[in-house]
Amino acid sequence: MVSILAHAQPSGMDDVTHDVTNQAPPLAPYDASDDTALLEGLRREGAGWAEDGVRRLGLRAGGAEAQEWGEQANRHEPELRTHDRYGNRVDEVDFHPSWHHLMRAAVAEGLAGAPWADDRPGAHVARTAGGLVWGHTEAGHGCPTSMTYAAVPALRRQPELAKVYEPLLTSREYEPGLRVPTEKRGLLAGMGMTEKQGGSDVRTNTTAATPTAEPGVYTLRGHKWFTSAPMCDVFLVLAQAPDGLSCFLVPRVLPDGSRNPFRIQRLKDKLGNRSNASSEPEFDGTVAWLVGPEGQGVKTIIEMVNCTRLDCVMMSATLMRKTLVEAGHHVRHRSAFGARLVDQPLMRNVLADLALESEAATTLTLRLAGAADRAVRGDAGERTFRRIATAIGKYWVTKRGPAFTAEALECLGGNGYVEESGMPRHYREAPLLSIWEGSGNVNALDVLRALGREPGAADALFAELALAEGADARLDAAVTRLKGRLADASPSGARRLVELMALTLQASLLVRHAPPAIADAFCATRLGGDWGYAFGTLPDTADVDGILERALPGGE
Repeated sequence: MVSILAHAQPSGMDDVTHDVTNQAPPLAPYDASDDTALLEGLRREGAGWAEDGVRRLGLRAGGAEAQEWGEQANRHEPELRTHDRYGNRVDEVDFHPSWHHLMRAAVAEGLAGAPWADDRPGAHVARTAGGLVWGHTEAGHGCPTSMTYAAVPALRRQPELAKVYEPLLTSREYEPGLRVPTEKRGLLAGMGMTEKQGGSDVRTNTTAATPTAEPGVYTLRGHKWFTSAPMCDVFLVLAQAPDGLSCFLVPRVLPDGSRNPFRIQRLKDKLGNRSNASSEPEFDGTVAWLVGPEGQGVKTIIEMVNCTRLDCVMMSATLMRKTLVEAGHHVRHRSAFGARLVDQPLMRNVLADLALESEAATTLTLRLAGAADRAVRGDAGERTFRRIATAIGKYWVTKRGPAFTAEALECLGGNGYVEESGMPRHYREAPLLSIWEGSGNVNALDVLRALGREPGAADALFAELALAEGADARLDAAVTRLKGRLADASPSGARRLVELMALTLQASLLVRHAPPAIADAFCATRLGGDWGYAFGTLPDTADVDGILERALPGGE
């Protein structure tokens, strides 16, 4: 009897079932700065001088090596070592070499504190643009660079401390490892605000600050709930001093070389942002230096929060752009039902809708960066606009991130659902940016607070919107609606109010600065109501070809 198995495999056909067809090639290397809206915004907001550097960084960010660093930093997560081999408490966090490669590049490129030492107008805009392209590598390491950037203006509330630490925080040298801060070539800063009983309600903090015999020096006792990047050299921490909630500088290593008590109880097991260590440190006799007056901790640290909120907007815009580029690359190389996906009308509608959202986010991000840059240089009007507009942008752009990344992932279908594609990592990252530095409710209510407590906040917003007056009837009508809603603004309606603020602000920027195809489609859908409830529901009148020609790098 002859076995049927002898005839089951035809000769010469061993590899037929493993031929790979109809799959997209690797995206890298690509140019992460190949983004017309980004480059136009960079020039418009006063940092055109940085364009060559941003383009160079974009090529590096999209290179195979940097993309691999991002993958490896998330695959090999940080590990906590509470004790050394002899039983001494060390509270060290170990990282994969890829994390250090990413950090070294980011600090050297000025994405941490460097803009504060740069007198050129547009320095802060240049940093934001750099973040928009370097963020294509990996999101987690943006946390310590962001906090380092944000710590400088808060630290300036205590000039004698700023004199010592600011030159190191603004350095472009990355020097990991815990040592005496003043003996290093560059420092990283973190922040410790929230506690388990209150979260964003920091005034309920229970960490106690006890004055010592040395003026301005205290000891802390308490437990923080979310303190990211515990390997940083110094931290700005909120604690209850005799005269109320106050801000303190806490170094990991004291001037005499001894370890400051900073006992890391555990690292958080997070949904995303897994390359970055987030910890629960315990303070017990921890030495701290007062920053700003006692009882004014929130007022002192709020400048830090404003900076990190801008970075949340930036990072959300970066994720949008990164996932749009991934989706565009896939559909150009994948075919179904007899045609490339990019040529299928409904897929083109989805991509064009995502492109509108991405450009609106990028354009608003750079406008906020421009306001921040000019505010630092003494422009009072821009300072007021920045105060309300950053809160608006933080609420809305970060809210759009998760829905956007989910739709971009779906463009890849099942290929996007597997870890190797990188899209699941981006999807897990997106919600963090809405939660970090105040969740949606906190930021929506902060807009109401700004309207009530900041003289001129509403006027600054409407002055910006007025720059596009008469250019689009749908935008004009939305601004009129917004003015009406302001008259009876209430906490329960804060989200709807801030949403309309964000959409009118984005629309006004696009009407003034984007091509007609972009501005018209955005106003028709986001303001005019000619839209569905999901991405990919642009009306037939939308210039999809014009939108995609601008949005997809390298053409179609």
